[in-house]
Amino acid sequence: MRGETRSYAAARRERAADVDRWLTDLLRTACGTPYGRPGKGPDPRDGRNGDERGPLGGVALVAVGSLGRSELAPGSDLDLVLLHDGRDDIARVADRVWYPVWDSGVRLDHSVRTVEEAAKVAREDLKAVLGLIQARHVAGDPELTRAARETVLSEWRADSRRRLGELREAADRRTETSGELAFLLEPDLRDAHGGLRDVQAMQAVAAAWVASAPGPRVREAYELLLDVRHGLHLVTARGTDRLVLQEQDAVAGMLGLLDAEALMRRLAEAGRTIAHAFDGTWRTVDRLLSGPAPRGRRPLADGVVEHGGEVVLARGADPRKDPVLVLRAAAAAAEAGLPLAPATVAALASQSPPLPVPWPDEARDALVALLGAGRAAVPVWEELDQAGVLVRLLPDWERVRHRPQRNPVHRYTVDRHLIETAAGAAASTREVSRPDLLLICALLHDIGKGYPGDHSDTGAVVARDIGARMGLPPADVEILERVVRHHLLLPETATRRDLDDPVTISRVAEAVGSREVLELLAALAVADGNATGPAAWNAWKASLVTDLVRRVRSVLSGTPPRPAPSLSAGQAALARHGGGAVRVNGGSVTVVAPDRSGLLWSAAGVLAAHRMVVRAASAASAGSTAVIEFSVVPEYGSPPDPATLEADLRLVLAGRLDIEERLARRTRSLRPARVPVAPPRVTLVDDASTTATVVEVRAHDRPGLLWRIGRAFGECGLDVRAARVETLGAEAVDVFYVVDRAGRPLTDRTQRAQVRDQVLSALR
Repeated sequence: MRGETRSYAAARRERAADVDRWLTDLLRTACGTPYGRPGKGPDPRDGRNGDERGPLGGVALVAVGSLGRSELAPGSDLDLVLLHDGRDDIARVADRVWYPVWDSGVRLDHSVRTVEEAAKVAREDLKAVLGLIQARHVAGDPELTRAARETVLSEWRADSRRRLGELREAADRRTETSGELAFLLEPDLRDAHGGLRDVQAMQAVAAAWVASAPGPRVREAYELLLDVRHGLHLVTARGTDRLVLQEQDAVAGMLGLLDAEALMRRLAEAGRTIAHAFDGTWRTVDRLLSGPAPRGRRPLADGVVEHGGEVVLARGADPRKDPVLVLRAAAAAAEAGLPLAPATVAALASQSPPLPVPWPDEARDALVALLGAGRAAVPVWEELDQAGVLVRLLPDWERVRHRPQRNPVHRYTVDRHLIETAAGAAASTREVSRPDLLLICALLHDIGKGYPGDHSDTGAVVARDIGARMGLPPADVEILERVVRHHLLLPETATRRDLDDPVTISRVAEAVGSREVLELLAALAVADGNATGPAAWNAWKASLVTDLVRRVRSVLSGTPPRPAPSLSAGQAALARHGGGAVRVNGGSVTVVAPDRSGLLWSAAGVLAAHRMVVRAASAASAGSTAVIEFSVVPEYGSPPDPATLEADLRLVLAGRLDIEERLARRTRSLRPARVPVAPPRVTLVDDASTTATVVEVRAHDRPGLLWRIGRAFGECGLDVRAARVETLGAEAVDVFYVVDRAGRPLTDRTQRAQVRDQVLSALR
């Protein structure tokens, strides 16, 4: 791993040695021998010596788990096996070892077995066999330990086909439960994919003589994870493997790193190194279990062939004379859905010369072909990244490589998000006139996150340079720059602005400039949202973006946009009820009622009182009728009874429910937040509308937030003409179009300041 951190490896070894001495003394005392001198190991005469047996003969204390590997962190428990050869007094010996350990407060996982019993348990219990494979003799008769390890290892190798399948299933379950360490906001250092147990699984595969043991890069990554866990135990004073947000800065300090950002970037790199090696190990295992690979070579591209289920270089292909070969081989592998052979990746990484600048057309075409393979491009891209090829092809990639997002909305690091977006954009290449530009734009849209300042603006500058280096024509470079600069324009406008306001559509049309750019931005919005995570893209946002694109396309075509229907068929049916109607359908809540002040936040207050979190909401008027659409999820547990929720919504519409008192009772029952969050921000956006004042509110989400904002508007004498409400992870981004009682936007500076202060006060 790059960079230096404070290492606790010596402390772990010293701690394990201290525990060894303590346990040795306990076993000697339990077997009736006096304490040895401090710091001395067991007397060799206490074990077997020919036919003679000392007091420790016929019994051995064996360490498994972290103690067995001499990786004892401050909060680690002890995993011990007391082996014996049938001694009559073994129960007494065991009690005299275990009880002092329990009395010390150390957590203990223990068992007492003969060698035959240990081997039998190992045949049936995966955890037991993994522990015994790496067992370490602590005290007593070393022959018992040797016999147990040799028996278990012999049976593990003999039954490797079945046992390795069992090991793989356990790893898959861990990944499903704990996720992928490199991309988690609060990773589990032990069980996540790319964590400690993956390295231990690779060591078990190597013990079966099926694949090589983990190499130096993996061992270095493993040591970093052990150091992070060690620091975490010191910070929390307990044995935990989950690195939660509030501990990350402190753990970074324990390791001598600048901050949590630096720590999580190092962790992401270590996790991906381990996960990549782990996946490669299992490809080796799969080839063993599936039998001999087909013989022969199948051509895939110039200088690239398939051999034995992998992509390799053809005979005579020389990377030193062909700088495009690395991209051509990667594209061929992705298009064939096959992995690059490790030896091929190593040869390409070490022998390929730099691409000429600007790139030849063939290199750019190969990159587009690689990205156009969709999901199959991701593992091939990861191979190139692990080999250090990407940063030589795209030097700016180093700035985003392994960079954490540290945001619950994002599921990936910046670099992985970029390739995931490009893979997702491949599904839309038939829908745009320039599929090549779509894929390159998707790959580079967040490249600015590696630099200071607004990532869209800095990214546009970086993308322009990269596009020129790739040899794109000047007109294409202009499009690339514009798309990267405005890649958030459509989703942010659709969810935070009133699409019925002509100013909104004209501003977007002016920024986009052409239908070609509009279609690229529309396809990129879908791919970007899906690659970000479920909180960033959903059916509600997709419908708003589609509506916005329709309206902007009409403006760019010189024809007025077709007006969207004021009410959907379902909303119109509800509106016929006259006094107001409500529909609750799973996570969708629709309120249609005569338009009046306070309708939006009154309904939001009812939802908060029923433990419903508003993930998204839109409010608009159709004539004298107000239409509010909520997308909601339960705060916890099961959702409330729909009939009860509908009844309370109708009561509040009729003015017969004191929702303020109901919410006050709910608020009093909530625990205050333990983790500090950024302060709320209220912005009055100028020039976003000519008919209303646009107020954007950003705050940490909490029950009743929308109610508090609305009540503040009411106290300022304002009406909400339209609203867009969205919750991204734990952060609310709410936008309101407000007017005074006369229906005019706010122009008085004092009044605008009062609105801002009133809303901020309501949020605190």
